[in-house]
Amino acid sequence: MKEEHAEAVRWYRKAAEQGHAGAQCNLGVMYAHGQGVKQDHAEAVRWYRKAAEQGYAVSQYNFGVMYEDGQGVKQDHTEAVRWYRKAAEQGQANAHNNLGVMYETVKG
Repeated sequence: MKEEHAEAVRWYRKAAEQGHAGAQCNLGVMYAHGQGVKQDHAEAVRWYRKAAEQGYAVSQYNFGVMYEDGQGVKQDHTEAVRWYRKAAEQGQANAHNNLGVMYETVKG
């Protein structure tokens, strides 16, 4: 673990625990990739969910990815599409793309 990543996690956690959606999403990314913390997909999902439920589009997209790939949650394409759609409705381009792929491959 890089010292800088651990320091970033420390600050993200302080803001995330106060309800800051962007920090919650960033903390989820750190857990998903094992940066500054031990990789833990379930913990990533926990933080993504908090931000996604606040309407944070990037986190909604990331939450959809976790459902699509079955990381930290049971794989569920219906849930993936639901969260991608929420993010896409806010203009999140990656969510638009993933929705297209899901429908093209008949996962949606």
